[in-house]
Amino acid sequence: METESLNRKNSSRKSSIVNGNGSGDASTKLTNGDGGDGGDGGGGGEVTLKAKMSLLNGCTVIVGSIIGSGIFVSPTGVLMYTGSVNLALIVWVISGLFSMVGAYCYAELGTMITKSGADYAYIMETFGPFMAFIRLWIECMIVRPCSQAIVALTFSTYVLKPFFPECSPPEDSARLLAVCCILVLTLINCWDVKWATAVQDIFTYAKLLALFVIIATGMYQLSLGNVQYFTFENSDTKVTSIALSFYSGLFAYNGWNYLNFIIEELKDPVKNLPRAIAISCTLVTVVYVMANVSFYTILSPDEVLGSSAVAVTYAERAFGMLAWTIPVFVALSTFGAVNGILLTSSRLFYAGANNGQMPEILTMIQIQRFTPTPAVLAMALLSMLYLTVSDIFALINYVGFATWLSIGVAVLCLPWLRWAQPNLPRPIRVPMVFPIVYLIATMFVTVVPMYASPVETGYGILMILSSIPVYLVFIAWKNKPIWFQRTMGGLTQVLQKMMMVVRPKAASKVFKFAILS
Repeated sequence: METESLNRKNSSRKSSIVNGNGSGDASTKLTNGDGGDGGDGGGGGEVTLKAKMSLLNGCTVIVGSIIGSGIFVSPTGVLMYTGSVNLALIVWVISGLFSMVGAYCYAELGTMITKSGADYAYIMETFGPFMAFIRLWIECMIVRPCSQAIVALTFSTYVLKPFFPECSPPEDSARLLAVCCILVLTLINCWDVKWATAVQDIFTYAKLLALFVIIATGMYQLSLGNVQYFTFENSDTKVTSIALSFYSGLFAYNGWNYLNFIIEELKDPVKNLPRAIAISCTLVTVVYVMANVSFYTILSPDEVLGSSAVAVTYAERAFGMLAWTIPVFVALSTFGAVNGILLTSSRLFYAGANNGQMPEILTMIQIQRFTPTPAVLAMALLSMLYLTVSDIFALINYVGFATWLSIGVAVLCLPWLRWAQPNLPRPIRVPMVFPIVYLIATMFVTVVPMYASPVETGYGILMILSSIPVYLVFIAWKNKPIWFQRTMGGLTQVLQKMMMVVRPKAASKVFKFAILS
């Protein structure tokens, strides 16, 4: 069980933008686009995955990644800052268009830089390992665990809401139930990957069924002429309020860039990637807008603002004795979303570790259960740390600031590479107005909230800046003292023995199944 920690050189791996090259170990050529999961290579051989994903598969990846808990929690956040129903609906539409523009920018980057890791790889190639590490740090330390905390809190709120029909559930109760949700799913993901994927498959249908029922009943109410709340009355047009409303709106659209992580498995990506983006983003935008329209056919703005679980309040008014079905379906949906974050996060940790930018322990798998136990436990612990904050909308502001700042840097790669390396092959070439508009909008939703919500954005900036000393000590500092190397190596060995984990080369096929399922 001897580790590589004493022998690993903490230097960044220099690579070139060549179609098919991966970001795994130097001895392995990757052409799979899967976060470096072929880095073991079974002894240095070439590891490839065939392009088997159709246009329909690509659409389901994007739609399944975007639709989660956001639509059940964000309506209150958007209305809170816009003040009126019509302005809130405009924010939902613009958020969808904003996401579509970003997705098209990623389409050019994804077909030009086919390395694994999506925006992490784009920033690595364009701006070097330091900026790439900051992106990795933001995703691993802020976005993923904070998003998981938000979804777990949404789950607990919807479970508890029927027991507290006249008021919001107690904060401590919601937090404790959210912790229980994370712990149960952590056990499932550490115990058996098949269990985790089964949970994911089953619970995915719950959110689609819940949205279908809400939209169907909403359209019926709309046909009856229930449009009294669709006005611009009480609109808050302050720039700061509009910017904060986009945090909640855009949070619901998170996940539009996930197809880029597996672009090499998509058949004919030059043709199918932009089609999948257009179909999926349009579909999600329509579903989200129609779901919001459905809410406001029955609920007044005051009722939405006063509800911690909008779908439950809607169900109580629309379904009568069957109102219990909606919170059940939403709870199942959010439970599955928490599982999805745990299930996919090991892939990101693995990609970073293969570039020498994450601890090696996070790439290891449990020798009896063949699960990525260290990565799952790390994500669970970080998520529970964020649960010390029970305000869902404050957490959304943390995630929004960090997410759109880092994605904005990834989109900046597009015009930068157009100028710096104009001769690179670009199978897809988007109009330059797309990245310019996206970058301007990104500045709006990141800079303005610094004034409107200085506490949340301040915490976000501090967490981002904390990556600098970590990078300097653990990555940039190459000639570390022997005592430091021995200490880190000893710590890795202790953790290996505690969790009974080894490097994936010991069980490469099972590990690949674990992070791809």
